[in-house]
Amino acid sequence: MKKIEKSIRFLFIAVIFTMSFSTLNSCSDDDAVSEEDNDVEIEVEFDDTDFEATDWTEATHSKSADPNFDEVFEDEAVKRLDIVITETRWQSMLDDMTSLYGTFGAGNKPGGVTSDADEDPMFVPAEVFYNDKEWYRVGVRFKGNSSLESSWKSGILKLAFKLDFDEYEDEYPQIDNQRFYGFKKLSLKNNYNDKSMLREKVAGDVFRNAGLVGSHTAFYTVYVDYGDGPQYFGLYTMVEEVDDTVLDTQFSDDDGNLYKPDGDAATFAAGTFDEDEYVKKTNEDDADFSDVSSLLTLVNDASRTTDAATWRSDLEAVFDTDVFLKYLAVNTVIQNWDTYGRMTHNYYLYNNPDTEKLTWIPWDNNEALETGNMGGSLPLNFSGLNSSEWPLIGYLYADDVYKEKYDTYVQEVVDGAFNVDSMQSLYSTYSALVEPYATTEVSGYTFLNNSSDFQTAVNQLNSHVSQRASAVSSYLNN
Repeated sequence: MKKIEKSIRFLFIAVIFTMSFSTLNSCSDDDAVSEEDNDVEIEVEFDDTDFEATDWTEATHSKSADPNFDEVFEDEAVKRLDIVITETRWQSMLDDMTSLYGTFGAGNKPGGVTSDADEDPMFVPAEVFYNDKEWYRVGVRFKGNSSLESSWKSGILKLAFKLDFDEYEDEYPQIDNQRFYGFKKLSLKNNYNDKSMLREKVAGDVFRNAGLVGSHTAFYTVYVDYGDGPQYFGLYTMVEEVDDTVLDTQFSDDDGNLYKPDGDAATFAAGTFDEDEYVKKTNEDDADFSDVSSLLTLVNDASRTTDAATWRSDLEAVFDTDVFLKYLAVNTVIQNWDTYGRMTHNYYLYNNPDTEKLTWIPWDNNEALETGNMGGSLPLNFSGLNSSEWPLIGYLYADDVYKEKYDTYVQEVVDGAFNVDSMQSLYSTYSALVEPYATTEVSGYTFLNNSSDFQTAVNQLNSHVSQRASAVSSYLNN
């Protein structure tokens, strides 16, 4: 849903609670508060509209500027981003999180996260500072799913952020079509469950180096001033948004349907079709879901076992199988459990107008480069996979033509984008680059137990790439 929180004011209902930790300030007198039936309605007003965007330049703030990837996504640099949020608005964000996920620091129950929250956290206007320039009234919210809830309940304020630079252009005409060096939206990933803080960046590099469409990534230190001066929130990974510049710059036409599937329908198993679970990120007002419906129907068509050539031809008319098989090879070689095959989320599908085929785009890679949870990453031969539950993997791999292509890509991955020597060199470069910022994260804003956790995690990555080369060799030779 586009700009779901955007209006002349924000309203949300939060259960009355008591905050026990010192960094969470109480609501100020500027908030309009009413009480009814034990609920609190917090109304955040826009009373700061009188300002001049003095730092605005065409290259840094204007929509007319092309995305400056060299500036925003410099590979071998750690840059600093400051976010300034008024005390009142920060408190509103915290209250909203409490209404969604419960009391901060309450602890995760056995079995993992338990919230059934089905909405995103609220946006608020904030100022963003970078290289002595200010971006004005930028929409800022917390982002994530289970990682967000787990961090919150663990009492860790190093939460991921989503930035939307013209979210509030209606309320503040001075920022009409504001951009950050050509980017409208950006994600700041908090490197959850990754003590090396390299996985999101490195996995993104590998996917793109393999020739796949994917988000650019870069390292940033993030400071947040929510009333008491800049607080170091830690080392983050900036990630390019798929529904922003990835479509604009990696496809010749960005008018196609972009989906971010989430739920049972995201498996494409027979009988799971549900429009609500094929979440549209473009063309949201167009009720035509025939492309994803056709993919679900065709991948499960009975001709797969009776006339494989016809099945492949029909499937390839709606789905870029070559891109998917290359993605599958990369994803399985590097190991990434938190996506299709284990989980019903963390990928995009774009109906490329040039080909009229749905094209696979990877997303959210902080859990990559490890065996992982939920039974672990899938083996290279997908043994144990229930093909009818995950037909885009199971049925394609069972087809001799597609299996041969997959195997070819597996070899290409270890020879190229995930070569042992080049990867260990990359790990050495990146770890040396970020170590001073990773190991100086502070209590309450870090997932590290101590500074040695960082190097231990880096060592594991170096061992992992060697192990995967051996696994590929064993798989292809058998």
